[in-house]
Amino acid sequence: MRKWLPLTAVGLGAFMLLVDVTIVTVALPGMAADLRTDFAGLQWVMDVYALALAALLLGAGSLADRIGRRRVYLGGLALFAAASLACGLATGPGELIAFRAVQGIGGAAMFATTMALLSGAYQGRDRGIAFGVWGAVNGAAAAAGPIIGGLLTDHFGWRWIFFINLPVCALAVYVTLKAVAESRDPHAKGLDLPGMAAFTTGAGAVTYAMIRVGENGWSSPTTLGLLGLGGAAFAAFVLVELRSSRPMLDLSLFRSRTFVAVMAAGLLLSGAAFSYLMYVSLWLQSAEGMSPVGTGLVLVPMSAAAFLVSAVAGRLLHAMPARLTIGGGLLLIGVGALLQAWMLDAGDGWSAMVPGLLVTGVGVGVATPALAATAMEAVAPARAGMAGGALNTARQLGTALGIAVLGAVFHAGLRDGLGEGGRGLSEPLASGGAGRLLAGAPAGAARETLNALVDSAFASGLRETFLVSAAMGLAGALAVFLLVRTGPRPGPGAPAAVPGQAAPAAGSPAARR
Repeated sequence: MRKWLPLTAVGLGAFMLLVDVTIVTVALPGMAADLRTDFAGLQWVMDVYALALAALLLGAGSLADRIGRRRVYLGGLALFAAASLACGLATGPGELIAFRAVQGIGGAAMFATTMALLSGAYQGRDRGIAFGVWGAVNGAAAAAGPIIGGLLTDHFGWRWIFFINLPVCALAVYVTLKAVAESRDPHAKGLDLPGMAAFTTGAGAVTYAMIRVGENGWSSPTTLGLLGLGGAAFAAFVLVELRSSRPMLDLSLFRSRTFVAVMAAGLLLSGAAFSYLMYVSLWLQSAEGMSPVGTGLVLVPMSAAAFLVSAVAGRLLHAMPARLTIGGGLLLIGVGALLQAWMLDAGDGWSAMVPGLLVTGVGVGVATPALAATAMEAVAPARAGMAGGALNTARQLGTALGIAVLGAVFHAGLRDGLGEGGRGLSEPLASGGAGRLLAGAPAGAARETLNALVDSAFASGLRETFLVSAAMGLAGALAVFLLVRTGPRPGPGAPAAVPGQAAPAAGSPAARR
């Protein structure tokens, strides 16, 4: 069994990395009450982690190729553990957001090296087994995250969703030191620091603009200034990459229509399928009075369906053109969001969500397995690692931007549902304060009126959020159907794809296969 210790080391880190995304969702109302944060603060708790991953994935892969993949993986584990401890001890929203960003940096170091470490540790049939187990572990993490988060939050408090990372990190470090060999790329080039700085500035500015638009409005100087800064930074990124001898992202990859479609699909899939779960969690716990465990159980059907369909149907659909699997999956994601918008009305409970969540999960399971293989097939073999890293970056950036954009839509929908007389309640409702408002209302007709107003507001906000999510899913499907002419058939030895894990990391030998 010693030969499977490298898989154990990598699986522990990957499990923790993915659980830390979904585990936070059900803990948000508890954080809001304890830290007295506002709606924008809650968005940043979710967003800054995904932003750090998106901004640093390609750079972390390049660094790992130069100085050693095991070294970077161990550094990521240590940084992730330290940041998790700091998150759990945070006394204010600013501290929590800052340390979540540090968590994202550690997560990027792990995410960018896991596939490369597995490829270096296994060959032949063992490699196929290792990739299959790795995918299953990650899929299980996506499904288990809300339940683990609910149990920890219910019984110990939200801080324990971070403290639980410490023993997992310690075990992963021990096994990595004991069983994982060092590897690096002798031909690796230097880091593209200007490109990393420009991309990070652009992504951060645009995301911040989207988060603040609910308060400042689209035409405010703050919003326009941030959007202008983001646009200028992305333009600078393009210029840097075109002129660099060692670009973080070779822009010639975008000459392929298929590659453009896959990047758009990765971005929009994450935004459409996962970004609204934060707002569903706020509704279920603050307005419907559900516990974190109950909320986690409501969200499980989507992630479980995605995992099962990806694992089972991936083999059955591998012979189909990628435009049908990716495009069809995105179409189902859009339909799932439309179904949720159609079925949810004021006064409805959690059961109205389940059919749409299941359809969305099936769509994720259908589309995800072909995304990575299509990205690899669309470029020359020498650029396959970079293509995989770019797809992972697009997925994480889609999550970050999706949370920000849907947050603005959700907040606006709350205000519309409250009407002119209740506009002042939109911020307390958005930041998880519905339960406190209802508890403080006098018994009788006044409480019933307030309860009806809260139900109307959340139904309005969530419906508009689902409609925008549906538009993103359908737009992604249209892009794939129009741009992808043919698609690869993922072979049976390819690593299993799971929600939130789209492709091998930049520089990964697995990505070059």
